Amino acid sequence: MIDSDAASVVTPTVRSVLRRALFWIAMAVVAIGLLLAVVVISRAGGSSIRLSSTNAAPQGAEALATVLADHGVAVTAASSLTNAAAAITNPGETTLLLYDDGAFLTDSQLERAASLAGTVVLVDPSFRQLKATAPELGQAGPVSGALKADCGLTAATKAGSVSGGGFGYRIIDPTVDAITCFGSGDAVFSLIQLHRTAGTFIVLGTTDALTNEFIAHDGNAALALNLLGSQKNLVWYIPTIADVTAASGPTTADLTPSWVIPSLALLAVAGLAGGLWRGRRFGPLIIENLPVTVRASETMQGRARLYEKSSSRLRALDALRIGMIDQLIPIVGLPRVSTVDEVVTSVATITQQPLAQIRRVLVDAAPRSDVELVRLSDELVILEHAVTTAVRPD
Repeated sequence: MIDSDAASVVTPTVRSVLRRALFWIAMAVVAIGLLLAVVVISRAGGSSIRLSSTNAAPQGAEALATVLADHGVAVTAASSLTNAAAAITNPGETTLLLYDDGAFLTDSQLERAASLAGTVVLVDPSFRQLKATAPELGQAGPVSGALKADCGLTAATKAGSVSGGGFGYRIIDPTVDAITCFGSGDAVFSLIQLHRTAGTFIVLGTTDALTNEFIAHDGNAALALNLLGSQKNLVWYIPTIADVTAASGPTTADLTPSWVIPSLALLAVAGLAGGLWRGRRFGPLIIENLPVTVRASETMQGRARLYEKSSSRLRALDALRIGMIDQLIPIVGLPRVSTVDEVVTSVATITQQPLAQIRRVLVDAAPRSDVELVRLSDELVILEHAVTTAVRPD
């Protein structure tokens, strides 16, 4: 039977709920502020795309683009095929750098990009990109270490050697008119220049040579500046998601069956109705007495059996020590807020026993067996008797 008069209402108020949630609200505001700061800083710092002409990070190429601009080359960054084509007004005086690391371009887009400028430098092409733009060549895997020029190409000769971090390529059509440079053995080269009627097509695999991190190593700077600065204009084209056309594949809406959206709407309504149904309140919360009174001795025995089952001898002894210290504090005349060290010192002074001995019994000793646990328990009883006798001799 619940005594509603004696019961107290513990339903939280709006103020208390807001007070408890204040910390999390503050943390959310701080997190949002940090996220906005990161976004602003990242946008202010330019692109984060590898080999981007506006990326100042170690994997970017802003240093190379800046030096080329300082030497009179008009560098234009393009993020779509449309922008790249619009930037090339004079193909004969323009070099196009194409780096499609994200594989955004289709075969037809690759073919169009390769025909935009008189000089095209295709950086680190994949198998599909080579098949669409330079079927005379094939991939040969990654290369590393310093690579020597070993060719008559002006840009390579001035460089002498470059950092070989990147990929190598092979000529699979022996009849092709090509210049091969920076060989790494077994007819693998990191730079291959193809001579075509429409102009010059260069495949460059030494991507590390263009990055801010390695541009100053070996002859990387000489190769990059002479290779990309041979014309008045340089269009630095790195394709993005903007190059993905609508006709490239079906959209998510096209692939979604017609029954999915109505089903999701029905589930949302059912979930909301279920939440309102099960979440209703029947009134304020009240305190109710336990239906059964449990004896303290039964609780003690149950805890003791749990300690015994898990062999938690030290935990059992610490429980006895805590109870003993609580009993000793008023006997030795100390306040309830006294520390264990103060109790140990007072007991040692009153009983005239060594401080180390008292501390061993009350704090330090750890039982390794049930026998030692019983012995230490007896020592606690003996210590309590000694303190009581010393304080109250009669």
